[in-house]
Amino acid sequence: MPLLAPLSPALASIVAGTHSLAAALGLDPAGGAAWLLSIAGVVVVVRLALLPLVVRGVRQAHAGARARPHLKELTDRYRGKTDPDSMRAFLAARREVNAEHGISRLGCLPLLLQVPVWMALYHLLSRVADGAAVGALTPALVASFGAATLAGVPLTAHGYLGGGAAHLAVVAALAGTAAVLSFVTQRYLVAPTTLAADLPDAMARAQQLAPVLSAGGMLVAGGVVPVALLAYWVFNAMWTLGQSAVVLRWFPTPGSPAALARARAAAQG
Repeated sequence: MPLLAPLSPALASIVAGTHSLAAALGLDPAGGAAWLLSIAGVVVVVRLALLPLVVRGVRQAHAGARARPHLKELTDRYRGKTDPDSMRAFLAARREVNAEHGISRLGCLPLLLQVPVWMALYHLLSRVADGAAVGALTPALVASFGAATLAGVPLTAHGYLGGGAAHLAVVAALAGTAAVLSFVTQRYLVAPTTLAADLPDAMARAQQLAPVLSAGGMLVAGGVVPVALLAYWVFNAMWTLGQSAVVLRWFPTPGSPAALARARAAAQG
């Protein structure tokens, strides 16, 4: 994919660099532990690089929450008024409210910029698992990666079936761990910091189903992606859980259940 072409070599350099670091720490360069550490290293580097976008997203969520009552008031005031003058006045007033509270016109675009990075990682690991050299991941490193195993299961192996009981156990454990971490994060860390009041019924139901759909999607995808990518999902899910816990504890969205509970606890204390 042309969009991912510049990203894959950069990510390959991160994987190769963290693999060299693992070897320098004394791990067997051809062993599964070194390559798993490399996958964990790329998660750390990428997520740290994306952290400013996460901070911006949290600030935008807070700004949106502060502006929400004013925007609702505007909507109620102009409800049913469809003449051009009223529409222009409504849009102008909405822009003023957004500017006053610092809401960016780009909305959640900074967070969406993470999607190409995740897609590039998927394609990189898939290509290397198929034996293709990419950037700093030379044919020698690709061969080393192809020989690496986790509990006897090759990191390049795909799917739940075809490799015996040990293969099924490793793949199911990785996919299940990623699914559980995703469900816990969405259900118990993200949902409490999300404003759900006044949402249309369809959107409210979608938010309620999001944890189940996210976990179910990982279990289904576990049947087709390489073991290395499942390991990446586990490491990435661990980071997301920790990051979401920090937001829940110290930066909950104003007006969300988590923010209200924090305010009650502070008042009682």
